[in-house]
Amino acid sequence: MHMGIEIRTAVPEDATAVCAVLRRSIMECCAEDHQNCPTILASWLGNKTPETVATWFTTPSNFTLVAVCEGEVVGVALLTQAGKVSLCYVLPEVMHRGIGKSLLYGLEDRARDWGISVIKLKSTVSARDFYARNGYINGGKEMSCFGLECDFFWKNLNEPVTDAAAAGKRFCGCTG
Repeated sequence: MHMGIEIRTAVPEDATAVCAVLRRSIMECCAEDHQNCPTILASWLGNKTPETVATWFTTPSNFTLVAVCEGEVVGVALLTQAGKVSLCYVLPEVMHRGIGKSLLYGLEDRARDWGISVIKLKSTVSARDFYARNGYINGGKEMSCFGLECDFFWKNLNEPVTDAAAAGKRFCGCTG
């Protein structure tokens, strides 16, 4: 529990609520990425249906967490056994409250349990600073499956990072 937030494993019954979180977060929080372009939004939101989302929860190679506040799902994150963070979204009204960080850390813990030492993801422009603050290294530009330019991030889970400032010092142990 974190600030009245429960982080737990997603179950198929969460699919409708998670779908709503994904759709709202993409439409409202990622406007800088999709520029309210109907074609891009249609592509990005196309697989965000309760039926599809429910299959993600029951796929054995996926691990999905939800954040619940006062009985309502407010965030979701998904890790694959290939070490890829496929989802990490929160509702706009709960941004900057530590919920995304709690979800991300939960995925990192599962990755360690699975013996995964490096996790990777493709970030939107909107989430780029979030991942950087949480110790992820920006590996450069890539294209997403929705035709958007995104940033490829990775994190070595075997290298302890104590704070965001230390995260940038990956090649030098200096203090200044």
